Amino acid sequence: MMVLISSHLEEMTAMILFGIGFTMLLLHKNLIKKILGMNIMDTAVYLFLTAKGFIYGRMVPILTDGITDASAYTNPIPDGLVLTGIVVSVSSTALMLALTIRLYVRYRTLDIDKIVMEWRKEEELP
Repeated sequence: MMVLISSHLEEMTAMILFGIGFTMLLLHKNLIKKILGMNIMDTAVYLFLTAKGFIYGRMVPILTDGITDASAYTNPIPDGLVLTGIVVSVSSTALMLALTIRLYVRYRTLDIDKIVMEWRKEEELP
C-alpha cells in the first residue's frame, strides 16, 4: 500500500488540492474565497498535468547533444498546456477580482447571497 501511495504522490496531492478548491468554491459565500478556491483547483490541474507529463530518465526536448531519437526526450505538450493554463488563469483571476471590486463598491458586501438579493430588489423597482 505504501509503495502505491509513494509512487503516485503527486497525483494524490493534485486530487486532494482539487477537492479542497472545489469544496471552497461550493461552500463559501464570500466571493474572494470562491476565487481562491478556483485558483487552488487550477493549481491542482497544473500539478496533475506536470506529474503525468514527466518521465524519469528522459531529457528536456532541446536538441543539444546531437540526439535525435524521440524516445530520449519527454513530451513537451503537457508543459505547454500548463504554461498556457497559467496565463489564462492569471487573466481570469484578474478579471474576477476586478468584477468583485465593482460588486463590492456597488453593494458593500462580498456575500454572494446578499448581492443576489439586492440585485433582485433593484430589478423589481420600476
